Amino acid sequence: MRVHVVSDVHGNADALARAGDGADAVVVLGDLIDFVDYHDHGSGILGRLFGPEKVAEFAELRRQRMHGATASFARMLWESLDNAAEAVEEALREQYAKLFAALTAPTYATPGNVDVPELWPDYAGENVHILDGDVATIGGLRFGFVGGALLAPGARLRRTGVWAPYLRPAEDFAARIAQLASVDVLCSHIPPDVPELAYDVVARRMEFGSRELLKVIREQAPRWALFGHVHQPLAPRMRVGRTECVNVGHFQRTERPYVLEW
Repeated sequence: MRVHVVSDVHGNADALARAGDGADAVVVLGDLIDFVDYHDHGSGILGRLFGPEKVAEFAELRRQRMHGATASFARMLWESLDNAAEAVEEALREQYAKLFAALTAPTYATPGNVDVPELWPDYAGENVHILDGDVATIGGLRFGFVGGALLAPGARLRRTGVWAPYLRPAEDFAARIAQLASVDVLCSHIPPDVPELAYDVVARRMEFGSRELLKVIREQAPRWALFGHVHQPLAPRMRVGRTECVNVGHFQRTERPYVLEW
């Protein structure tokens, strides 16, 4: 059995169309959408709506971690549109139409933090299985899936009516993970709470890893724990007990799936 695993596709539909070549199935670990493209400021939803110069300014504010100025600048951009929510939804739907059309192999997918999971059923064909807190049997192995990312402790998700990231309170995330009993492959968008796996060496920040994922790894010892989210991890893989923990890579840039064979 050969399964190709991708994460952090961020709009790269052309590479996604090739991801299933030679595979019996494809696993997608989220972040299909390209919302802010930090490599090509003219791409992504912000690039489409506001142009590369505005996105470059936004990216620089974020790089300098000027959180207040970043929020003010983003608010100014949205207020410059007649109907920001409508414009964003149109751009989201355009990307999802291309991305899901590229998934021609049998596919098992869970959403990432920049995805809008409620839109997925509108575009997923019969060959795409949407999983979040669910288990699927692939080639005789049990694959457990949990999507999204963690909401920071004490934080509240601000819904502006334009777009909101798929961030989950810790208790909600834990409840979904609790549904994944006795899995052979643990699939998530975010990593377990291991510093080497959660630290991004380019962004120079620690992403939120999940303690509940780490608990499952230690208690259930699945063969593999697969995830993405951290684009430039300090450690792309490491073993925790008997489990091989693997960041499957920033697929938008690498265009190479991670291969599982058994």
